Amino acid sequence: MTRLAYSVLAYIKDEDFLALSRVVHPEFGVVFSPYATINLTTDRRFNESQIAALGTDTTVYVWGVYNGSGRPIQLTPAEYFVEFVPAADHMDAVIIGINQVVRSGNALENMTDIFPNVQFVDFHIPGNEPAEELTWSSLRLGFEEYNGNLRLIAIVYSAWSV
Repeated sequence: MTRLAYSVLAYIKDEDFLALSRVVHPEFGVVFSPYATINLTTDRRFNESQIAALGTDTTVYVWGVYNGSGRPIQLTPAEYFVEFVPAADHMDAVIIGINQVVRSGNALENMTDIFPNVQFVDFHIPGNEPAEELTWSSLRLGFEEYNGNLRLIAIVYSAWSV
């Protein structure tokens, strides 16, 4: 699973959305959650063909709401990936959690409640001193088995939040 998770990070970093689409769960798709608390009502979900087209998609989507203000997160896919899917940063994560959340903030960690059969990798970057409490982040990739293979179902960004 770790090898697959690193491949997913590389596809995102390289903006190879066609390759990324090939690992997306064919029935569920993949949900993007800008915070640790996954909300299937407000978080954006894309199917395989939508993922394959992300590189040229200039549509402004609502991806959920900003923590603290409650304002809608209205971004193009490219903008969303910069803000909430910093794959290049997390490729060099210092700590990797396998089916384990490395660090939690004050947001509810509900990946295993939403997806009871999920297997996930938590790519964690500890914070910088002296503001370590405020500067940590994790990028979590969730997978479920489909026809004997793990398929991507969730991309979750977790960081300090209000």
